Amino acid sequence: MSWDQVWIDVNIATMDPSISGDYGAITQGAIAVKDGKIAWIGKQADLPEFDVLSTPVYRGKGGWITPGLIDAHTHLVFAGSRANEFELRLKGASYEEIAKAGGGIISTVKACREASEAELFELAKDRLNALAREGVTTVEIKSGYGLDTETELKLLRVARELDKHHHVSVQTTFLGAHAFPPEYKDEQDDYVSLIVDEMLPAVIEENLADAVDVFCENIAFDLSQTEKVLQAAKNAGLMIKLHAEQLSNMGGSALAAKLGAKSVDHIEYLDEAGVKALSQSGTCATLLPGAFYFLRETQLPPIDLLRQYQVPMVVASDYNPGSSPLCSSLLMLNMACTLMRLTPEEALRGMTANAAKALGLEKKVGILAPNMQADFCLWNIDTPAALAYSYGLNPCKEVVKAGVVVANI
Repeated sequence: MSWDQVWIDVNIATMDPSISGDYGAITQGAIAVKDGKIAWIGKQADLPEFDVLSTPVYRGKGGWITPGLIDAHTHLVFAGSRANEFELRLKGASYEEIAKAGGGIISTVKACREASEAELFELAKDRLNALAREGVTTVEIKSGYGLDTETELKLLRVARELDKHHHVSVQTTFLGAHAFPPEYKDEQDDYVSLIVDEMLPAVIEENLADAVDVFCENIAFDLSQTEKVLQAAKNAGLMIKLHAEQLSNMGGSALAAKLGAKSVDHIEYLDEAGVKALSQSGTCATLLPGAFYFLRETQLPPIDLLRQYQVPMVVASDYNPGSSPLCSSLLMLNMACTLMRLTPEEALRGMTANAAKALGLEKKVGILAPNMQADFCLWNIDTPAALAYSYGLNPCKEVVKAGVVVANI
């Protein structure tokens, strides 16, 4: 056998549903890599003979290998801080009150409009580095802090540049329908038309987005406006997704499912009819425990219903300056379990296999199996549950991206 590298003395949480047992685990396993993909995976005792002299062999010292983590919902490119709003909320102001008073998303919009691409790139690179240190190998980055054509394009260009210059793969999502800018406060339908008729074509012309998202909520876009944007994106051949049912049950998830969305995100107020719609369409449900925690929400997503209807559950950071300024994948695993009552296996699946599905990448990453891209992490842990159990000491020891060791921590 001729391989580029071989990993031995490891336990492997493949997350492959075709392998029975928790985590699709292979204990005392081995992985062989060729041309950036997994060429062989299985028990070390069954490892075929290969040229030991010419093949680099990595020894895991009994640690666990998992797929590279995938953060499938972030707003990572932005400027400015909203620590002052954090303080206001602690003094009694609600998220909705701050937004209606011109704070919230709009304050970040002002900072982003004023920032250069170079400034935004440096800020975002530091955040991406923080995620990478905790085993993230793929991330989704949304725009949505420009709310005009020029700045939305600027944010997406920065995200594309990050993809070019960082080992973490970046999927980009156009979120022009994040909020209504002050200049369109009384002409909301005109802003929707601007998104559909000017912003979206400009985004497509520069190939800046893999997907389109909308914030469907009583303080943002209504169902009719949401459908107009999503339908335009779908007609253009882009994937679609939705911020839905975060503050109220508007039926956005059912609409997204009808249109074939990859995911609906937040979903604290999702009802059984909405869950059933997701199940029938194959749409993922993205849980964002960071926002749930930071906003001190009390309405939990319908976890039991999602399990009952076998809706794939995704776990993501929602990293953003207003409602989830928490740049940590490992913290999200912990919060998904402690706050939302997921099992450690469900949480890890939510940041690997299911996260890949939510980004349309399930044939490339998210599980460890032959012919999948060799994106994986070696962790100094005794059980995969430890990734969700403890927080503060980073157990990530090595990160492999497309067969190349990119981080040795």
